[in-house]
Amino acid sequence: MTVAQKRPVNTRFDNNLLASLQKQFPDLIPPAIAIVIFLVVWQLFCLTPGATLPGPVQVIQDTWTLILYPFYDKGGTDKGLFWQILASLQRVAISYSFAAVVGIGLGILIGVNRTMSKALDPIFQLLRTVPPLAWVPISLAALRQNEPAALFVIFITAIWPILINTAVGVTQIPQDYNNVAKVLQLSRKEYFTNILIPAALPYIFTGLRIAIGLAWLAIIAAEIVMSGIVGIGFFIWDAYQNNNVSEVILALVYIGVVGLILDKLMAWLQNLILPAEQK
Repeated sequence: MTVAQKRPVNTRFDNNLLASLQKQFPDLIPPAIAIVIFLVVWQLFCLTPGATLPGPVQVIQDTWTLILYPFYDKGGTDKGLFWQILASLQRVAISYSFAAVVGIGLGILIGVNRTMSKALDPIFQLLRTVPPLAWVPISLAALRQNEPAALFVIFITAIWPILINTAVGVTQIPQDYNNVAKVLQLSRKEYFTNILIPAALPYIFTGLRIAIGLAWLAIIAAEIVMSGIVGIGFFIWDAYQNNNVSEVILALVYIGVVGLILDKLMAWLQNLILPAEQK
């Protein structure tokens, strides 16, 4: 009799717990299942005869020390993954900030001035198609040092989506807005702050969000071919040179996670700043 009285309570508790989990984490279940399936397929593939790629179990075993101690620092480039990623993020932050300022400024300039747009568009279209790795030898030859060369590679890679999207946003301002500005006889400063920037802001954020991903990709590419600098890209190249494939895979996971966080952070900032009707 006692058992019969307890069962409904446990059932209700279990149902409430499941309902709570489903309510709080509905978007986490599908990707979690997909990740588990991916890891299982990866592990099974690595168990096949002749497979040379380490499976997830072996990767964890080989890199357990790096996972447990990400903050170690033995000097030089022998640092934990936290310091490697932090160094790369610092370079991205510096160059991305410059790219945002210059890209938005030039985008507004060519957006409001058709003559400048016609003059500069062929140059921009030519330069924006150059891959990040192609800029590395040019930046090294011009700047002679790894650190400023890496910063330049990030800058030149990230600026184009910001510049182009800003210019498109300026040209897409409704003509009614411009007519209102003329009727109200707004000054240039008032026009920029009250009409141009708010109208072009969704396009600007689109460019900024694309650019942050490209900047993160560019720093990895730049650091891989630049020796002697602390960064996750150089860490990958050094691990590959020493045949530590498991360390390379671990670094790739970290890179993907950081890239995802950067994208989500920019999306959160966009939702925070943009008005509801522009989202």
